[in-house]
Amino acid sequence: MAHQWRFFRSGGFDQVRLDKIADWQQLNTLDPKLWAALSCPVKGLEFDSRTMAYLDTDHDGRVRIDEVKAAVSWALSVLQQPEVLLSGEELPLAAINSHNEAGQKLLASAKRMLQNLGKSDATSLTVDDTADMALVFPAHQLNGDGIITAELSQDPNVQQLINTLLGLEISSMDRSGVPGIDKTQLEQFVADGRLYTEWQQQGSSISTVFAGDTELVYQLVQKLDAKVTDYFTRCQLAAYDERAAEPLNGAPEDYAALSRQLLSEASSDTNYLPLAHINAKGQLPLQKGVHPHWAADLAELATLALPVWGQTEHINNAQWQQLKAAIAAYNDWKTLQPNSNAATLEAELLAACLNEQTLNAAYALMDADLAQQAEAESVLDVDKLVRYQRYLRDLLRNFVNLENFYSLEKPAIFQNGRLYLDGRSCDLCLNVNDAAKHAKLAGLSGTYLLYIDCVRSATGEKRSVVAAMTAGDAGNLMVGRNGVFYDMAGQDWDATVTQIVSNPISIREAFFTPYQRIGRMISDQIQKFAAAKDKEIETKSAAGVGDAAKVAEAPAPAKPAAPFDVAKFAGIFAAIGLAIGAIGTALAAVVTGFLGLVWWQMPLALCGIVLFISGPSMLLAWFKLRARNLAPLLDANGWAVNTNAKLSIKFGTRLTALATIPAGSSRSLIDPYEKKSSSGLWLILVVIVVASWVLWRQGLLQKIFA
Repeated sequence: MAHQWRFFRSGGFDQVRLDKIADWQQLNTLDPKLWAALSCPVKGLEFDSRTMAYLDTDHDGRVRIDEVKAAVSWALSVLQQPEVLLSGEELPLAAINSHNEAGQKLLASAKRMLQNLGKSDATSLTVDDTADMALVFPAHQLNGDGIITAELSQDPNVQQLINTLLGLEISSMDRSGVPGIDKTQLEQFVADGRLYTEWQQQGSSISTVFAGDTELVYQLVQKLDAKVTDYFTRCQLAAYDERAAEPLNGAPEDYAALSRQLLSEASSDTNYLPLAHINAKGQLPLQKGVHPHWAADLAELATLALPVWGQTEHINNAQWQQLKAAIAAYNDWKTLQPNSNAATLEAELLAACLNEQTLNAAYALMDADLAQQAEAESVLDVDKLVRYQRYLRDLLRNFVNLENFYSLEKPAIFQNGRLYLDGRSCDLCLNVNDAAKHAKLAGLSGTYLLYIDCVRSATGEKRSVVAAMTAGDAGNLMVGRNGVFYDMAGQDWDATVTQIVSNPISIREAFFTPYQRIGRMISDQIQKFAAAKDKEIETKSAAGVGDAAKVAEAPAPAKPAAPFDVAKFAGIFAAIGLAIGAIGTALAAVVTGFLGLVWWQMPLALCGIVLFISGPSMLLAWFKLRARNLAPLLDANGWAVNTNAKLSIKFGTRLTALATIPAGSSRSLIDPYEKKSSSGLWLILVVIVVASWVLWRQGLLQKIFA
């Protein structure tokens, strides 16, 4: 019979149940269209990283449906008690299937692992037992990864070879957690070392007139060549035109500027000046009259170059070229020097590392280590099985379905902590790498999002998260507000809002939004009016003061007073009266209409007015809140969510908790610093309403406004 799948409704979509081992055994037959996710990233999740590495068999940084299926199938195939995958935090050795070859290898490796851990009598394994791979794979034992460490060899020559390469930053991490070297790295080092040795042997056959001083002469020529060539070029220009000599020697302004500085022979502020005084003869002094920065080097070179120049105080360009020709062969050899880590070693140490016996011993040790690969892989399979038993059920409940997230029993693997801000706590927090890029896609979720920069002052660590506000209102949420973020390890971080993606948060917020907008509009208009009047008064005052000053200086003849225009003022008063009358008539019509209602119709009328004002905003918010979707939030983090995972209004109140006073607490409503309301005003208002009601019932109110 075909397997009978069971589904539960949560988040607006049907999710498959996986609480029976039969469901796991038939997972390969479940239509991928019914999976909650198609893929997820390996990093950035609150999930065991080593388990994710085992799942990611193609090492592309993502886990996909086929990889999850393969992991489940393998775990079921090596267990004779597969029910252990559904619960518990330890793997009983008795649960491993000893009736097939794969299970037998796992069982043997598990027992050997327990022996290495000093727990030979244990009957189960936990993730804590395999957490430290240095204990599972000691550095002094072969572990099948082909990497050899200094602790693995007893040969001091091989140890010296390994330590030398590690000192050159040539290393790979061994399974034991200790750095070592692999065959590829050793072969590359040997090739570089032999190439460098051959190059050195070629150099030993080169002879010059300088004998043992050849290298020093070479270094001095390399250092001085550009400056000497510059000097002789300037002299050639001076010989070409004698007028060039003076400016080529440096302008007086240059020396005037130098006179205000603190100079030394090593100062680079004067390096732009020529090596010596420019002259048409092209004679370079070797002792006196040389720029202080190069004087010592040139004098030393003059001493070493005696076999070429002889005893002289000056040289010309031809003599300089003669010196360069004398070391041309050495120079050509130096340009061919290999550039590798091996070239930095002393000759004796390099020769010891390239010793054939030492290399053969190292290669033999690598081969012996690789020979243990099958056994070591079996040990890694034990670690993988232990972690699958502990964590695979959580992955399925965050990948095949989203049971962990919607059940609220434990955080989902994509939730990374809790944010406390503005009198509320937010549990839907996710890691963010690029807030600007993340917001473009996450904003489509229809959720009010806060992008937060978090810092731990004690360690200087930084991280960015996005928090979805799903309850309350946005009244006091703004960029720059500070809060506290607690990660899954319970560590607290200073949190600052850096960006907001605004969307409706609740129906309650939508109800008050129109009134808040009206209030802000009235407040803004009053402030603008007050500011304009203030500006007008300030301008008139300034003008009045200026006019008064002018009058004081030159009094002008008084102008005759304008005659009082009775008709004009009568028109103004008539207009004011008409406006007041219109307003009064409108108010009277409203009051009369309201009081003309039956008493039970009055509350309905008030509700209708409120509904007319707040209804559109609430309706629009209701539609948007119903469309809130988790998928864009996860997709922005690299997931491939396969369904429309809704964040309903009711569920949103569980993700974001508002501050509430504990039950049974006593509460005083009197604030000594808040303006007290006068009960007399309320009494007067009640009297006015009652009096209006009586006058209307007696018909007197109609006569007053008639």
